[in-house]
Amino acid sequence: MSFSPTELIDNSQLTKLQYSTIFICFLMNMLDGMDVLVISYTAPAIATAWNVSPQTLGTVFGAGLAGMTLGTLLIAPFADKIGRKNMILISGILMGLAIFMTSTATTVNHLLIYRFLAGLGIGCMLASTAALASEYTPNKSRNFWVSFVISGYPVGAVLSGLVAAKIIPTEGWEQMYRYAGYASLVSIPLIIFFLSESIDFYLKKQPKNALQKVNKILSKMGFENITELPQKATPTGAIPVGELLSGEYRKPSLQLWTALFMAFAALFFMTSWIPKLATDAGLSLELAIYAGTVFNIGAFFGIITQGYFSSKYGLKKTIGIILILTAALMACFGFFVGSDYILLVFALLGFGIQGGFVGLYAFAARMYPTQIKTTGIGWAMGAGRFGGIVGPALAGVLIGMGLTIGTNFLIFALPALVAGIMTWINSSKNVD
Repeated sequence: MSFSPTELIDNSQLTKLQYSTIFICFLMNMLDGMDVLVISYTAPAIATAWNVSPQTLGTVFGAGLAGMTLGTLLIAPFADKIGRKNMILISGILMGLAIFMTSTATTVNHLLIYRFLAGLGIGCMLASTAALASEYTPNKSRNFWVSFVISGYPVGAVLSGLVAAKIIPTEGWEQMYRYAGYASLVSIPLIIFFLSESIDFYLKKQPKNALQKVNKILSKMGFENITELPQKATPTGAIPVGELLSGEYRKPSLQLWTALFMAFAALFFMTSWIPKLATDAGLSLELAIYAGTVFNIGAFFGIITQGYFSSKYGLKKTIGIILILTAALMACFGFFVGSDYILLVFALLGFGIQGGFVGLYAFAARMYPTQIKTTGIGWAMGAGRFGGIVGPALAGVLIGMGLTIGTNFLIFALPALVAGIMTWINSSKNVD
């Protein structure tokens, strides 16, 4: 009888090793969230110090997102060849160094380069942690745990926002990047010494000493060792990316990519521009940063709530409903500008757009098998990143044209609506 790590994990309680894997993946996504959002928290201060326009800031946001796009499309798929742990390690080092070097930037061109390099690491990190979490968690709670791991992203954004509100006005925006860089680099030993590689990856790829490595992990989990590896699958010669667009994966992949493109456009419009929009509305720099923080607090609870309901009622319906309701709230945003409820609305928007968006990571993790899982997640995210590039850049143009905050939110409600509909009607048979 062949050994199946999937069945073993599905039919057993979570072990300390699985919890530690989940925790480290969660932590790395916290750092991811910090590294992504630090540019939006520092944008008002940089704009003031360097006297740059919204359109110029839009290109800086776009550089980071371009790096994330290329990272998910071209680098993250190598995790299916070298392992999830190795890719997470490489991504962490790249993120930490690039973020720290951003503190030395003196021109917009410097910012563009460092944000692009940081984006490469960020894009790989998200895809690899999602894949590893999905392979270490049981089927019945996998949607929740993958969503939980990605929920580290808004937690990191919240914590960095709280720090930014105190650091930037007193120590300057450069210091914020130094702290963020230190935090990322300090996490590297955790990856090296405490993060475990996927058992399924070892069995499918069978690198050198795979049997010993599998048994070492099984022993830590309290399971019996195996005496031999299963027969290694014969390579088909197919390009992994080509597999995403052939056979049973073609239509659901295109539907998922469309949903992520639209969700990214709406999400990154908000995450990139909320602090700047808030300052334009007359709020102080500190209150503007808190507006982004409240948004991400809502995001954390939205992700956890989505993960819970997705495990009970399925990903398609849960994510679809959340994104459609979020689109409705975005369309009504103009009615709340200047009211006492504006921070509550920011929290609800974070709850909805991030809850639905992160559910799409769990969606991709379920849709693709181990041998192309990171490639599938990476290319889905990469397709979405194009929306993340278009969203902030378009918003910069619209804001520069003098359109109101309410009008901008009304425009970006449309992609949120499309994302919800495309998720609900996705034709994948592997996703509930």
